[in-house]
Amino acid sequence: MARQNKQVGEIGEPEPGGGRFIPRRAFFTRGVGRHKEELRSFELALRDAGIEKLNLVHVSSIIPPGCKIVPRAEGLRALEPGQIVFCVFSRCVSNEPHRLIAASVGCAIPADRTAYGYLSEYTSFGKKEQQAGDHAEDLAASMLASTLGIEFDDELVWDAKKEIWKISGKIVRTMNITQSAVVDNKGYTTVVAAAVFLP
Repeated sequence: MARQNKQVGEIGEPEPGGGRFIPRRAFFTRGVGRHKEELRSFELALRDAGIEKLNLVHVSSIIPPGCKIVPRAEGLRALEPGQIVFCVFSRCVSNEPHRLIAASVGCAIPADRTAYGYLSEYTSFGKKEQQAGDHAEDLAASMLASTLGIEFDDELVWDAKKEIWKISGKIVRTMNITQSAVVDNKGYTTVVAAAVFLP
């Protein structure tokens, strides 16, 4: 008997990999937007980050094993308007004049390429860009360190923790993407930072 064509909505054979989406690449981006309307300031921040044409789905904090970090320009070229993309996303907004705001995503990648890494989201008021970025990086590295069995004192400053992780040889790379801005007196300022996953 000849096989009939599948109808819309009919369940067929599973896709290779069981229909799972496991990102193989990721890129980092950031942006700032200002407008009298909060929503428009958010859209302008997304535009500054180059991701305003995408449907963003916020996910939690795992970098799959072997996921390659690529430059922003390369990542953006791989995407089409309206595409649904998964991202770890940080957003901070305020309309309080002269307020310093920051949004950051931290990243920690293990030396073992068969192991997973971590991403962290962090927002702050009153912290400079480097401070916010260091904090996000520290959060990601701390989560990864705890899964790898690296012991450290949580009260240590970030630089001291980095030395412990370097000595352990288990964490190969940490980084962050951070956007800060001082709010003007004309409305809302929004800052965003994101790690965007790609197939």
